[in-house]
Amino acid sequence: MAAPQLSQAPARRLLSDRNLRTTRLVSGMVLMTFVTMHLLNHALLLISLPAAEAMRPWFLMIWRNPLGTVALYGAVSVHFALALLSLYRKRGLIMPMREIFQIVLGFAIPLMIAEHVIGTRVFHTLTGVEDSYRYVLRSLWVASPVGGVRQSVATIVIWVHGCLGLYFWLRYRHWYPRVAPWLLIVAVLVPVLALLGFVEGGRTIASIGATPPQINAPVIANDRQIKEMLIRSVYLGFGGLLAGVFALRALRAYRERRNLIEVRYSDGHVVRVARGYSVLEASRVGGIPHYAVCGGKGRCSTCRIKVSEGLENLPPPNSVEQATLKRLGADPDVRLACQLRPTGNVSVTPLLVPDRNRLLLPGQPVIPGREREVAVLFCDIRNFTGLADHRLPFDIVFLLNRYFAMVGKAVEQAGGRMDKFIGDGAMALFGVDTTNVEACRQALAAAAAIIRDLEQLNDDLAGEISSPLRVAIGIHAGPAIVGAMGYRDVMGVTAVGDTVNVASRLELAAKEFNATVVVSETVVQLSGLDLSAFDIRDIDIRGRALPLKVRVVPRGATLPIVAQKPAADAA
Repeated sequence: MAAPQLSQAPARRLLSDRNLRTTRLVSGMVLMTFVTMHLLNHALLLISLPAAEAMRPWFLMIWRNPLGTVALYGAVSVHFALALLSLYRKRGLIMPMREIFQIVLGFAIPLMIAEHVIGTRVFHTLTGVEDSYRYVLRSLWVASPVGGVRQSVATIVIWVHGCLGLYFWLRYRHWYPRVAPWLLIVAVLVPVLALLGFVEGGRTIASIGATPPQINAPVIANDRQIKEMLIRSVYLGFGGLLAGVFALRALRAYRERRNLIEVRYSDGHVVRVARGYSVLEASRVGGIPHYAVCGGKGRCSTCRIKVSEGLENLPPPNSVEQATLKRLGADPDVRLACQLRPTGNVSVTPLLVPDRNRLLLPGQPVIPGREREVAVLFCDIRNFTGLADHRLPFDIVFLLNRYFAMVGKAVEQAGGRMDKFIGDGAMALFGVDTTNVEACRQALAAAAAIIRDLEQLNDDLAGEISSPLRVAIGIHAGPAIVGAMGYRDVMGVTAVGDTVNVASRLELAAKEFNATVVVSETVVQLSGLDLSAFDIRDIDIRGRALPLKVRVVPRGATLPIVAQKPAADAA
């Protein structure tokens, strides 16, 4: 019995979720490259018809040679086959609206472009008709304006479908927020310029009254009937493939109804599903709210569950789930609901329970918690309680607002973002959109600016306060979970984790040492700043087995603000 299992193992690895996602991505990128080049060639019609015709041979040289043809039509076939496979493998058709939207767009595309492809590339191969811009524009603008409208709509559908795929792939990259505005500009301009080029080219053809080119190759009789027959064949084949997928789904469901399992939830819900369903799919079937920010691809860990009963019915985690659980340091009974497909009855508890009344306002973006390397700065006024005694509340608010404005300006100019103000303290994050090396340099630059600007603030408030303001600053760097946290209107991007706690502890240490800044040696080494002039100390941090090395910047001292690039950077 071992031999069949061994023979099936390579097939299972070949069809693993990771391999399928990679194949879908590669085929999609090939298609998106073709579409982008095609639309940019159309955009040249805005210049002139000869300009577009002059660029067309270069486009054909890439995509109509044997290698380009195999790459293009291979990508089309693979992408469509993977879409059918994905539709078959989905245990339930209950899914978020954005997934439904992308699937519907994807399956609508073959039907929308079949006539255009057959009328150009296929007919060129069969009859020798040169499918030049003159030929195509006359067909779609003069002979069949309705066909031109259909192709314009198809252009928008194809482009939106491709852009959605790229967005779902790139949206969690740390650099994506920086380039998103430029990508949006490209995403809007390319189809708009292509459609405007189509309109301009159509008007040009209509004005010169172009006639169809002569066919040099042997003419196939009744070419219109042949074209219509080919289009009907595509439609019937497409419909047959879809019908076949749904027939296989129905057959699978019939067989699985005799082999159901129960997924029991800690709140008392019980969902009966066929063996092979994931726990996330069971939640969707049962209408049970369940977080899955990444759409069930095993990337975000927000769907994770704790299995209390039925551990013997759990298959081992696949490579995607294993990598995510390893990053979390999860216990053996914690699994990802989107990847776990129990073989028997299980009892589970979702670890991130969504609010049925919605945590977010309509239209508010979901920013999942992601582990990032960040630098955290805490800044607090020394002896603020004594300073505020016997002062009117309005004076205290005025004083704090001047202080917070000074701190916020220093943080933002250094490249960080203000996280929150708590009493007379402030927390700032660095590295949300950049590297940890740059984050540490930015945090130290912000601290230097706060120290410098505090002197000016004290001069401005000399007549208002009895003694100058003094601050205590703590800075530490390391991994933290960064994401949108809060409730409704009070949602905001913040960070939680050990790194934040340590930075807060260093700010308290600065008060204990009567110093201005206490910065961890980790930050110093990453930044490349030379702080050897300041004392190095070991301090105990609750929850840590070993002391933490820190640099102590005393009162009256200033931080250097020009970083020396580390050797690694210089290389």
